[in-house]
Amino acid sequence: MKLTSHAARRGIAAAAIASAAILLPAVAFASSSGGSAAGAAMPIHRCFDSELTVWLGSPGDAAAGSAYYDLELSNTSRSTCTLFGFPGVSANNGGGQLGSAAGRDHSRPAQRVVLRPGATSHVILQVVDVGNYPVTVCRPVRAQNLRVYPPGAFASIEMPFQGAFGACSRKGPVYLQVTPVMADTGIPGHS
Repeated sequence: MKLTSHAARRGIAAAAIASAAILLPAVAFASSSGGSAAGAAMPIHRCFDSELTVWLGSPGDAAAGSAYYDLELSNTSRSTCTLFGFPGVSANNGGGQLGSAAGRDHSRPAQRVVLRPGATSHVILQVVDVGNYPVTVCRPVRAQNLRVYPPGAFASIEMPFQGAFGACSRKGPVYLQVTPVMADTGIPGHS
């Protein structure tokens, strides 16, 4: 009987150690991600489209056949959320997508951005002058809106573009490029 009690105690101790080994990394992650004041871990979730407002830092900078804009993503919810990677961006006229979706500029590393309520992050949006492409390949039109999918999201945010811009109506030429999401606004002196 004592052997069984001793074996049972060893089994319970082993289970407790295994549980602690599993829980410690989860607690450490939750603490570094911003737990509550009471010490209970509060998970931080990916930002959903319903929690964000998308706006354009204007005017854009022009260079060698392209214009560059700061595309801002602001957390308008009451909870902290995160963004990681590239947003999906495409042009439209209030209907379907015009041409190809934005390409990805990998010149900057992707980093996890924590957005507290009211905070803003940004990406750099490059709009290539579609006059650089043959008319038969691009079939240029004027786009009035951007459709933005936050990184990892399947729902988009429709954003009017201040003044229309040239877009390709055919898929093929990539006339939009985006960087990964970066912390803070892209507009100097604006928070």
